[in-house]
Formats: sequence, structure tokens, C-alpha cells
Amino acid sequence: MISQKEYIKDSVEKALKKLTEESFEVEIATPISRENGDYTTNIALKAAKKLNANPKELAEKLSKIIKDEFKLEVNTAGPGFINIKSSKDFFGKLLDEISTEETIKLNSKEYQDKKIVVEYTDPNPFKEFHIGHLYSNTVGESISRLLEAQGGLVKRVCYQGDVGVHVAKAVWGMIKLKDEMPKDSSPLSEKAQFLGKAYALGAKAYEEGESAKKEINELNGKIYRQEEDIKELYLKGKNWSLEYFDSLYKKLGTRFDKLYFESEAGQLGLETVKQNIPKVFIEDQGAVIFKGDEFGLHTRVFINSQGFPTYEAKELGLAPLKYKDFAYDKSIIITGNEINEYFKVLLKALSLIRPDLSEKTSHISHGMVRLPTGKMSSRSGDVLTAEVMLFEIEKKLKEKFPEVEEDKISAISVGAVKYGLLKSSLGKDIIFDLDESISISGNSGPYLQYTYARTQSILAKGNLSNAQIPDNLNDEEENLLRIISHFPEIAEDSAKNFSPSTLCTYLFELAQNFNLFYQKHKVIAGENAEFRLALTSAVGKVLKTGLNLLGIEAPSKI
Repeated sequence: MISQKEYIKDSVEKALKKLTEESFEVEIATPISRENGDYTTNIALKAAKKLNANPKELAEKLSKIIKDEFKLEVNTAGPGFINIKSSKDFFGKLLDEISTEETIKLNSKEYQDKKIVVEYTDPNPFKEFHIGHLYSNTVGESISRLLEAQGGLVKRVCYQGDVGVHVAKAVWGMIKLKDEMPKDSSPLSEKAQFLGKAYALGAKAYEEGESAKKEINELNGKIYRQEEDIKELYLKGKNWSLEYFDSLYKKLGTRFDKLYFESEAGQLGLETVKQNIPKVFIEDQGAVIFKGDEFGLHTRVFINSQGFPTYEAKELGLAPLKYKDFAYDKSIIITGNEINEYFKVLLKALSLIRPDLSEKTSHISHGMVRLPTGKMSSRSGDVLTAEVMLFEIEKKLKEKFPEVEEDKISAISVGAVKYGLLKSSLGKDIIFDLDESISISGNSGPYLQYTYARTQSILAKGNLSNAQIPDNLNDEEENLLRIISHFPEIAEDSAKNFSPSTLCTYLFELAQNFNLFYQKHKVIAGENAEFRLALTSAVGKVLKTGLNLLGIEAPSKI
């Protein structure tokens, strides 16, 4: 898709070259207020210094060339700013290009051929896949798609804690609840519920009784060593979890190129820590720690007094494992913001051991998902799982829209959850409102899906053809053309800043403006019908492409 920003940048550069016979790097910005133009540049101010010219006069000369040769609407402001509005000529090229493409292709080279590993979701086997994991999955999948659209070669990975005290708690609970254990042929959801119950039982016992705590700690060692008397039960629980997670990924439209586990990263991390004593780590009361306070950070344990690697040490083992598999240019790790301080310590320790990897690593954190009842906790068993969340939304959708076909309900419910999570800026906690998430009149996924379906319904009733931009554009038509033209730069900014919410805001604005246009003007039988059909088609393609970048399906009929 033609980038309006790049088109204008190229036009200004050519005009400047013609006027001065010199090359300058032109920066194009989007003004806060678009009353005077869609874009602005201060190139006249910058070039005037080098050319020893009057910036205001230079701006006026440039504006004349831009207007006469590139058919752009231009005005100057202040001491030498040039404000530019899109032209009818550009809008015509834009509609022609969109009409010839099945799906919109973005032409940005920001991440062209860069190898990027995106790690996200990271649910631990033996524990519930709760809405926090769903949030991480939603963010990670969208960022992966945004980067791919900018030319990145993305590998999706998931890191899971298959060893550690939390696993021992769950396996202990499985032993205690053996009479309730599901059969191998039981539904995956039943197995997942059982594992959640087992973990909750073990977690409570670990906190409340010294005897149970001792048993769980001993069990933890057996699991690490994969002792025969516990191995079969452990693998049963782990496999149940992974199969259940896979069923959710399929529903969410996520796939992973590789799954990593703490059991494999832990040994490498343990060796790495030991090899860097006392250079990076020091021994302290039987444990091995990193003195983070020397760097203005927390001091953290990397090997505990029992000789086991902690989460921190395992992460040190994971980084080189990922690099060995994918030789990445950039590694992005997505987690909840409750472990921000932990990650600062981890990345500092990594910089002292493998600075090449730490420089390539970025940690992106999102806020916590809260409900009216407060924060969720798997320790107590009081947790909203992703499955229950999706079930409740599907139930509400069926009650509210009984006419919607069954096979569309799943896509709409997933869209409702994903958009509800992505529309807020990352880092902030979210209070998720189920009723708001399924509204078709507000800022929601179903509203965007419904708007897309409306465009397809209109197109099915008319004959789409190449259309000329009319001279008498009304305000609604011009607004739609301008919004559509900004899509490439919005997608690029969303990828560059790891900000799906930027794209959400844009798509909601596009949908609102299209629905206003539809309410005020006839499309098929009205004035300029061919153009309005082409405009409707362009809106539909941008909505579908944008929703896909968010990881949301766009059904053509609802």
C-alpha cells in the first residue's frame, strides 16, 4: 500500500533537489492539529542554514514547486514550516492500488529480514491458563504480526516452568487427589481443572503445614532428578497441560515455532552462574546471589541453598538457547509488569556475562487484568481461566445476539477478548468489563467486526469497478480517504513502538467514520455510486488487515 507519508517525503525531497541541487534528509511529522495540513516539515529551516538563505522565502519557493509539480495542497506557516495536505491525485492512486490487491500489503522496510524472536504467553504446566496468560498471548501474537508486516522474520517461542516448587506442589496435590484423577480419555478441560485443583491444594498445604512443606521440597528434588517413582505421574500432568494449552492456542489463532522448558534451560543457567563466581556472582549463606544493589537494583538469589537454579538462573540459560536455535537480531520477551524489577536484574547480570545478547534483548511488560472482584490468584484456586472467560463471553453473545450463526460466535468472542485487552496502552492495569467487550456500538472488537461485515454486505449488492475520485467530495468521503491513507504509518508506528493500542485507536476511528458516512449517504444507488463502492471496499480491506494484525478474525458475515 502506498505510504502517504513516504509519498510526501519523496515529493519534498525532489522539490528541494530541483531548487537547490543539493540533497537533504527530510523529516515529515504529523501535527497535533490537522487543521492546516495532514503533515508538516521544517526542512526549509534546516536547509536555510546550510544555504545561507531566508527560511521563510525558501519555504514559499519549495511550496510552489510541491504544489505545481506534485499536485499537493501546501501552505507555509511561521518562520519556515511547510504544511501539506493530501491531494485528489494521491487519493486516486491509493484507491487504484487497494482495489487491485486481495489483501493490503505494507511496504515498510523497518524490520526487513531482521531475525526476531518473540517470547510470550509462558504458562506453567500444572497450573491454570488464566486471563493473565491470555493477555500475554494476545499482546505477543499482535506484536509478532505487526513486526512480520514490517518485513521481520519472526519466530514465536513460549517458555514454560516444568520444574520447580510450583510443579512439586501440583504433583503432591495429584497424589493426594488420586481417587479423583481423570482418565486418559477424559476431556482436556476436565484434566486442566483437576491440575488446577491439585496445585491449589499443594500450595495451601505448603503455606500452612511444615510436614507438607517438607514433603513437597523432597518431591521437588525427585522431579529435578526425574526419579522413576515419580516420573510417570509428573509426565502425565505435564503432557495433559501441554495438550490443553495447544487446544487454547488453536482457538486463539496462535502457533509457536518452539517451546522451551525450565528443565532444559535450568542446567545451562546453573553452569553459567557457577562459571561466573566470583566475577559476577558471590556465595552467600549457602546460596549464590547477584549483588544488584551495587547497580541500583535488587539483590537476588540465582542458586538457592538447596543447590537448585532459581528463575533468574534459568533465564540466563534460556537466552543462549534461543540464540543457538535462531541467531536472532532481536529478542523480545513479553511478561506481566509485576516482574519488571526482576527483569532489570536479569538483564544486568546477562550484560556482564553475554553483553552481545543483552544488547539484543528487550523486555515488554503489560499490566495486570483485574475484574470487579479484584486481582486473580492461582495460589488460592480463585482464578478466572481463559477457557471460562471465553465461555462466559460466548454465552453472553448468544443471549444478546441469538440470530448470529454458531460458527461466528467463537471468532466474535475471541475478538471481543483480544480487542478489550489490546485497546489500552501496555503497562497499565486493566479492569475487564465483559458487557463492554461485546458491545456493537462502542469501542470493541465486535463493533469493528460488525463494521467490516457491513462493508462486505454492501459490496455484495453492487458492482465494484475502477472509480474516479469525484470533484465534489463531501466531508465524510474526504475524512475516510484521509484516514485510510494513514494506515501504513499507523501500522509502522504500532510495530516500532510495540503498541497494538495505537492500531486499535486508528481502527475504531475508521469504523466510526465509515458508519457515519453510511448513515448520511447512499452508497449503491446514490450519487457517485462507483466511487462510494470503491471507498467501501477500501475501508473493508483496511479493517480486515488491521484486525488481522491484532490477531482478530474478520468474518464477512455476522
